[in-house]
Amino acid sequence: MLRFSTAGESHGEALVAVLSGVPAGLGIDSAYIDRELWRRQQGYGRGGRMKIERDSAHILSGVRHGATIGSPIALTIENRDWKNWQEALPVGAGDPEKHKAVNSPRPGHADLAGALKYNFREARYVLERASARESAARVAAGAIAKLLLRELGIEVLSHVLAVGGAAVEDAEMAWEKIQALSAREEVLLNCADPEAEERMKAEVDNALKTGDSVGGVFEVVAHGVAPGLGTYANWDERLDALLAAAVMSLQAVKAVEIGSGICAAASPGSAVHDAIGYERRAQDDGRAGYTGFTRRTNHAGGIEGGMSNGEDILVRGYLKPISTLRRPLESVDFRTREPVKAAYERSDVCVVPAAGAGGEAMVALTLARCALEKFGGDSMGETLRNFGGYKKQLKDY
Repeated sequence: MLRFSTAGESHGEALVAVLSGVPAGLGIDSAYIDRELWRRQQGYGRGGRMKIERDSAHILSGVRHGATIGSPIALTIENRDWKNWQEALPVGAGDPEKHKAVNSPRPGHADLAGALKYNFREARYVLERASARESAARVAAGAIAKLLLRELGIEVLSHVLAVGGAAVEDAEMAWEKIQALSAREEVLLNCADPEAEERMKAEVDNALKTGDSVGGVFEVVAHGVAPGLGTYANWDERLDALLAAAVMSLQAVKAVEIGSGICAAASPGSAVHDAIGYERRAQDDGRAGYTGFTRRTNHAGGIEGGMSNGEDILVRGYLKPISTLRRPLESVDFRTREPVKAAYERSDVCVVPAAGAGGEAMVALTLARCALEKFGGDSMGETLRNFGGYKKQLKDY
């Protein structure tokens, strides 16, 4: 099974990711991983931290001569800001007078719940691990999962549908437009609709002027997924459940939607379900698609009965506004219990495009896990051979 974990704190020396279960023989492009990390750092409304960090993955194990060798892949991402925090957050005892305590919890953050859970008298250590800085390690691991999925003809990308009250009018975005977004050398809000993107920018500007923050909606699209990933056999193996949990695990995501799930709840079944057709074709006609079955719509978001159905998989993440505000809300001092303003840490105003990059990573890691469970293989040659046999099965159906 493909497994991954991360370690590290926001202002610690480095972030760490460990990814195991990747077959041997997968080509690893370090420049591609670093570009994925770059994409996560971009977007209008990002804070001062992104001016300090220049994220790059340093692979320690599991890759030799440019390819995976079947053993766990371990990588680190340096925190350049560490030099400013070595005395405040040392590994050893250090000088308590130099510690930078978080004395009043921020509403909407992990501060209070984490301090209560771990019996901390202030929230510094909670902030350090709960911070969305951790998602950089996920993006690096997700980049490797993306490279694996590419070998299976699958590509995973994201785009922004809404920032605050500004949203695209046509949410059904062509795959080619989403691809073009990912190739840009400058990222504003990662929206494929230029007019809507300008309205989104105005939302960020308004939040910046008022000392507030703004959330939004991103959509992750997985293109080229064969039918049959996931299963209806057990509740915890359903693909939609796995994807929902993966995307919900991202910091500040408060809701996840598959396909047109929210609209579907208020619509008649005749307007929701995707009618099935069939197009007869020669097996060697070269056209895309694993079978001759067709859909004119994709309200299901590429998943039916807990399994991929051959259409694009669509997963939306609904992101709450960042909880660190330059105009802080009311809070309570941990020590005195007296009312005070919530603590302020250098932060962003809007992170919806960055959250989309994190969403891509989590969707890619989930799909790669499901693909390896179905097609198996200790080497890429074995995995691709198994996948080829399954593709023939679908063509012959």
